[in-house]
Amino acid sequence: MVRAMKRWLTTGASIALFCCFAVAQGTIPSGNLPLNSIVEALEKTQAAQFSYQVIREYRLLGANNSKANSEVVAEVNFKPPAGADYRIQRASGSNRGQHVVRDVLDHEVEATSGGNQARIALRRNNYDFTYIGEAVLDGQPCYMLGLKPKRKENELIVGKAWIDKRSFFVRQIEGEVAKTPSWWLRRVWVKLLFAEIEGTWLQTSMEAVADVRIVGPHTLTSRILDYRGEGDVASTPRVLSDREY
Repeated sequence: MVRAMKRWLTTGASIALFCCFAVAQGTIPSGNLPLNSIVEALEKTQAAQFSYQVIREYRLLGANNSKANSEVVAEVNFKPPAGADYRIQRASGSNRGQHVVRDVLDHEVEATSGGNQARIALRRNNYDFTYIGEAVLDGQPCYMLGLKPKRKENELIVGKAWIDKRSFFVRQIEGEVAKTPSWWLRRVWVKLLFAEIEGTWLQTSMEAVADVRIVGPHTLTSRILDYRGEGDVASTPRVLSDREY
């Protein structure tokens, strides 16, 4: 069972990778566009990659617990196309939580090397898209698209995506993994949030909830505490405000 829990936690981090691109924000003319035009514009926003660093806080919560079983803060450096590396800055709580986060980060480093990100990106070779409608998310108008993976893999999501109508960057993704990585898992639900930080579009937080047979739900969350671009890695960290999480 412990191995199964590690696998679903690793799955949650893997799903997040497709939008770990640091992309320079731009604007594409919007309007009442057909679905194919929306998806084509979305694909273009995921094309560019830059080196950057984030400081993330991870929290692991067990079933029926109101407090985190463990908390881990890690520095993660993305260096495309070579990949990524990380360093644990501090950890508290159970040792198992730190081991799980290390497993998650090890998998993230592996998955960001060799162009693996394209395999799980929001692209037509990975997903069939449907148009659901329009919605306002955090005060921003968005297109809502349905996501249906073309392959039954645990790194793809069956769910919905909120696409910014002005920039065509993804603002939120929510749904279940297309394939649970173990019999012990009834379902794995994931929510990813994205925002612009200093002219760069990044995933700012993640929540993954697994319904584990017998023991009940377990939750892994992460959020960005600090972001530094390629030219600012050596500068003083900028702590994000609550509105940017």
